Amino acid sequence: MGLPRDIESRWTAGVVLKRDPLSTVERGRFASGSGDVEAVLRRIDEVPWWSFGLARHLFARERRALAIAGELGIAPPLLFAGRKALIRGWIDGLPLHIAKPHGERAFFRSAKASLRKLHRAGICHNDLAKEQNWLRGRDGRAYLTDFQLAARFQRRSFLFRIAAYEDLRHLLKHKRRYAPDALTAAERRVLAKKSLLTRVWMATGKKLYYWITRDVLHVADREGGGTRLMHDAPRIATRLKAHPQVREAVVMAFPDRRAGTGLYAFVEGDSALTERGLREFLGAETAAKAPPKLPEHLQVTGRLPRTASGEVRREILELVAMNQVDLIEPLIANEDERGLVARIVADRRNLRDRFAF
Repeated sequence: MGLPRDIESRWTAGVVLKRDPLSTVERGRFASGSGDVEAVLRRIDEVPWWSFGLARHLFARERRALAIAGELGIAPPLLFAGRKALIRGWIDGLPLHIAKPHGERAFFRSAKASLRKLHRAGICHNDLAKEQNWLRGRDGRAYLTDFQLAARFQRRSFLFRIAAYEDLRHLLKHKRRYAPDALTAAERRVLAKKSLLTRVWMATGKKLYYWITRDVLHVADREGGGTRLMHDAPRIATRLKAHPQVREAVVMAFPDRRAGTGLYAFVEGDSALTERGLREFLGAETAAKAPPKLPEHLQVTGRLPRTASGEVRREILELVAMNQVDLIEPLIANEDERGLVARIVADRRNLRDRFAF
């Protein structure tokens, strides 16, 4: 389907960032009044009929919140807002789960300051438990994104104070994970005490939420990879590791413009390994149980990037799988890793979305 008519001459499509029954999000370029700029498009013209009502509601919430938050320097600016498409500015940075700001006290000071600005403007984000909704900019500062669940309050009511408290508590959970030594005594007290509404939600509404997201919308993980990442990916990785010439296998999800969610398998093994041979090996899985759908992409390499402790650097592979290779450079640890990653990038399989950023 083509672009909404009100932006078709102004938008140049790039890489799909996310696709689910509530919207399609992609990165590209937008012809603004000051020239072409990097931007992110959210469109709801392609969602199925049965989810359109909810998609439109969430779309409107994001539009209202971004119109304010985007002017505060803590979130992407709102560049365009139509009936079924909105375009926000691009922030040069990485999501928290990829950036992994271990020990970065300055980042969390910035994050707290950003949250304070948002709340002073009468907006609560309501979805900050997700690490991908926090960005670490190349300037080291914290930025907020994805305002679909955000609420705007006219006054500092009881509900506002509860929502703001939960925004802060979720930020502190991330701080506890990445910079625990920087937590103050007051922050530890906040972490130890959930609001009453949150306790009620976790005991009741959260079960309904999981049913809707996992069983109806098929979104089951923090990055929106869906049930294929949750169920098929582990089975594919286990099967690949059973091959005698395979040393390691990692299966990542990537958003696909046509299929919604695809799987990308990275395999570390002997030079004699071939993609065709591995696909035949996967296809030979016993018929005693339903085999998982094969990964859309499979790439064999002699080495995978690893940390000093030997763990595979999944955050780098995720960016390769999503074809957002221009974001990898800040993650490179040394020259050896730079050369290794460059070879993997040059041989990558996901080339459907090709765009020179």
